[in-house]
Amino acid sequence: MSTSTLDPTPVGTKPGGPLRGLDWRNYAIYIGFVVVFALFAILLGGDGFLTGTNLLNIFRQTAIISIMAVAMTFVIASAQIDLSVGSTAGLSSVVAALAIAGTGNTLLGVLAGLGVGLGIGIVNGGLVTFLGMPSFLVTLAMLGIAFGLAQFITTSAPVPILDDTFNAIFGGGNIGPIPGLLVWTVIAVAVGAVVLAKTRYGRQVLATGGNRVAAEYSGVNTRRITFTVMLVSSLVASIAGMLYAGRLESGRYQWGTGDELSVIAAVILGGTSLFGGAGSVIGALFGSLLIGLINNGLILAGLDNSQQQIIRGLIIIVAVALARKK
Repeated sequence: MSTSTLDPTPVGTKPGGPLRGLDWRNYAIYIGFVVVFALFAILLGGDGFLTGTNLLNIFRQTAIISIMAVAMTFVIASAQIDLSVGSTAGLSSVVAALAIAGTGNTLLGVLAGLGVGLGIGIVNGGLVTFLGMPSFLVTLAMLGIAFGLAQFITTSAPVPILDDTFNAIFGGGNIGPIPGLLVWTVIAVAVGAVVLAKTRYGRQVLATGGNRVAAEYSGVNTRRITFTVMLVSSLVASIAGMLYAGRLESGRYQWGTGDELSVIAAVILGGTSLFGGAGSVIGALFGSLLIGLINNGLILAGLDNSQQQIIRGLIIIVAVALARKK
């Protein structure tokens, strides 16, 4: 038998090697993170970029964005959007601060903050699910409502939080050498990653975003999925607001302003399809870290806030360009 008739390619392996079927976009965020980190390490190593304190600050500064990005992953994977997370965080921070100042009770303050997220989540989810309104328009309107309400009830003034217990639990304390914000992030990412990848609910979220009609024929209650992802997004945003309040020891309507852009960029950069049907919680974490890494590097390089905003906008454009189309 001629050797030319023998096929050395193993059964089940595509011609061209085992890497032929891989989509590089699935790993773009990890490649980008390594490249940017290496670039800053070379260019800014002498400016303190590689110090333990600075690297820990990057984790601390991106923690709240990372936590909101976990919930946003579910929202976008189900083919929805939530533009109100930043203003929800701000309103939650001031409501929690006012409740603590008025009652002196930590638990009531926490419940008040969560109540903000619960109320906004029910309104957002209800309008999208039962009235069929586009989530983009609903949450855009809620962004303005929540921001204006937070500003109105505080008369634009910060509300100090003197409750040491609240401040320690929500971002201001440490567990040994580990910042509390890092612990919150690890818990949120771990729970989100397991739910999305390993549970029936996670599969239903992806099915709803991938093909709603097919999902409904398969027995998925797509209305329930849509309502719950919008509700959870607002609840997580309210927790993020209390983390801002605890870390900075005050409630302010400005907390969370503009965070929706960073959160969405982190999620899309992390591999979640802008068109629904695919998502990665771990990728969203790295997307958040990449944005924090870039911001940190730009600050060390001496760029001002306006220039950082320009770079952040360019990141969002890149994120949309890299989004996987169904």
